[in-house]
Amino acid sequence: MQKIPATVVTGFLGAGKTTLIRHMLENANGKRIALIINEFGDLGVDGDILKGCGDETCTEDDIMELSNGCICCTVADDFIPTMQKLLARENLPDHIVIETSGLALPQPLIRAFNWPEISTKVTVDGVITVVDGKAVSEGRFAHNVAAVDAQRKLDENLDHETPLSELFEDQIACADMIVVNKSDLLGDTETDALVATLKADSRDGVQVVRTSMGKLPVDVLLGQGIGAEDDLDARHEVHHLHHDHDDDHHHDDHHHEHSHDEFQSFVVTRGEITDPKAFAEQVANVIRTHDILRLKGFAAVEGKPMRLTLQAVGPRVDTYFDRPFGSTARETRLVVIGQAGLDHATIEAALQA
Repeated sequence: MQKIPATVVTGFLGAGKTTLIRHMLENANGKRIALIINEFGDLGVDGDILKGCGDETCTEDDIMELSNGCICCTVADDFIPTMQKLLARENLPDHIVIETSGLALPQPLIRAFNWPEISTKVTVDGVITVVDGKAVSEGRFAHNVAAVDAQRKLDENLDHETPLSELFEDQIACADMIVVNKSDLLGDTETDALVATLKADSRDGVQVVRTSMGKLPVDVLLGQGIGAEDDLDARHEVHHLHHDHDDDHHHDDHHHEHSHDEFQSFVVTRGEITDPKAFAEQVANVIRTHDILRLKGFAAVEGKPMRLTLQAVGPRVDTYFDRPFGSTARETRLVVIGQAGLDHATIEAALQA
């Protein structure tokens, strides 16, 4: 059976996680999304907001709350049973989104996906860290540090001593995508500088995107296909009660993003290709050069009746033959998704070369 993908959304109180999730639910395009919320303190409020999401995307039954604090300390009693309940349902969700408190480290939660009770049924699609762009650029990590500290005091499972800066480093180290929210409150220059810093501080190939009201397209947020539970060692933990890892950081300077709040997508078509491996490398190079977020589609390969399906998240390109073309035209069709300002003509020429 195919595993159900789960996306973990983390970030401090006030960074904009709920807004991001609300926008995602309102624009889910028919995807059935189940939500697990682990935000103590203002839990009731969050729960009420999200219970309004209705329609076929997520009904009230699709929202589950983890009520007792720090997810990493309550994995066995709380998180695993909640997941089992969700996975035992007849109408399974297409995708699970877990909103964690920004004070609980994401790493132990990801580790929990290897528990035998659930490991065959779900996989971590990706970890998304939402940051308050304005606060972080001013060196504060959260718009209201006092509120974050008050939230921390409410939970006896949390380590009250860890500085916020270290928790923040952990969130960045674990992320597959970093969303710089409230970028409208910063000028372009400040946002560019912050994006560059976050790129340098995160792992290789991590995507940093910017938005003002958490408005990100669902196909950018979901479907990253990372399988984070298999790659825990790379997700270096700066500081934790129970675990200490020390890994090298990788710096990646290839990415520069210049854009505003919009995203764009366009289709590039071309004739048959001859060498799938060479074509996948060509695609990966175009993605790196132009900082494309997603690229998906299929190619016609000379002499092969089957379509070659191609999916790329950042510079990782996966290809496989899926089905015969049948009566449809034998052509190569690729959908390119990125932040506004992509150089359409140059990208098209590079993919057609």
